[in-house]
Amino acid sequence: MDIRLKFVQTMQHILAKAGRGGSLPGAFALKMDPHFLEKFRMPETVVLVTGTNGKTTTSNLIACSLSEAGLKTINNHRGDNLNIGIASLLAANSDSSFRINADAAVIEVDELTVYRQFKNLHPTVMVVNNFFRDQLDRAGEMETIIRKIQEVTEDFEGDLILNGDDPNVCRIADSAKKARIHFYSVARQAASKEVTDEASEGKFCPNCGRRLVYDYYQYSHIGRFGCECGFGKINPEILIEDIDYEHQTFRCGGKVYHNFLNTIYSAYNCAAVLCVMKVLNLNSDNADETFRNMVLNEGRNEVFALSKPCVINLIKNPTGSNETMKFIISQPGDKNICILLNDNDQDGHDVSWIWDAHFERLNVPEVKTIVCSGLRAYDMALRLKYEGLEDRVKVIEDAKEAVRWLDEQNLESHIMATYTALHSTRAILRKEAAAHGS
Repeated sequence: MDIRLKFVQTMQHILAKAGRGGSLPGAFALKMDPHFLEKFRMPETVVLVTGTNGKTTTSNLIACSLSEAGLKTINNHRGDNLNIGIASLLAANSDSSFRINADAAVIEVDELTVYRQFKNLHPTVMVVNNFFRDQLDRAGEMETIIRKIQEVTEDFEGDLILNGDDPNVCRIADSAKKARIHFYSVARQAASKEVTDEASEGKFCPNCGRRLVYDYYQYSHIGRFGCECGFGKINPEILIEDIDYEHQTFRCGGKVYHNFLNTIYSAYNCAAVLCVMKVLNLNSDNADETFRNMVLNEGRNEVFALSKPCVINLIKNPTGSNETMKFIISQPGDKNICILLNDNDQDGHDVSWIWDAHFERLNVPEVKTIVCSGLRAYDMALRLKYEGLEDRVKVIEDAKEAVRWLDEQNLESHIMATYTALHSTRAILRKEAAAHGS
């Protein structure tokens, strides 16, 4: 029995009794033993999920689908995707000999640090969903991240599941010569566009430098593309077709599936899950059951019952913000919006990304007031002023006061929060919702 493992597990037990969790035990473990992660004996199936947007949702959908299929599955469902979070997850599910008590582990891994954890976690399947510019002061240019992932997958001999509609993700297939490559894709649908007005990170072919030619765009640079040299010509194993936004369904392989959220990006989440189920030779009906019953939480379209429903979403880069705004505007009826913008370490100190997001989408009659809150509330207010929204902007720097104001308006509301504002604001919302329920 390793005394450090016992100490960490005891700490987890005490915290759980107090109704707390988090990554603190993992932080202690790695401080006591920097090689702590290397010691675990992983289960037969280990699925790593990485990329920029949608990692938490995708990994949770995969984990739930594997559980539906009868596999005892563990995963970091809250998105604690750095070393300390992963160490906490493994310690909590290990016996005294570092053996993981599960048939499968589905682990979300930060795209910036995956190169540190890859060998220790012994993945059998790796999912890469997308790459967008994100937290430039922390991550640097996207090219750096892609190259790091190319390095760790160069000798990977497992199954590599890639979003075939993202040219930056497709690049990984060319360098992962030993892996079994599986692409997923989403066919043209009602909202697809011939041109895009959003920031695009995949304009040029990485092989020959020519400009990529798109048949259609889904959002940002995600869509069906190709090059004269052959780059981008894929044969997807999973192709989602016939997205029906009215009935919230889609078709894949001749079967109709439920879409857990009525958005294009959720269709890509589902495609990744179905690809994993196919690779593992598991029944896709188990995935559909997950899609039907999935309840989003932890700030992913999470709903709180205030005077009227309040929906909170995490935002952290232009693409995610654009898709969140599209979803908000698609909801019927008048609404108020609160944008909580922080610039702490985990958010990224550089908030210039807000100038690349299309906040003009909020300039519709149904949006009555936009509350700007958080450490950079006035930066956000200035950004909205340049979209002609100054007459609808209200600055309330304190998040608790901002939530209280939303509640008092007796109007449906949406909160868009950066990472360090997310969990604290959720706690405020829980208290407000509990007060309404009492």
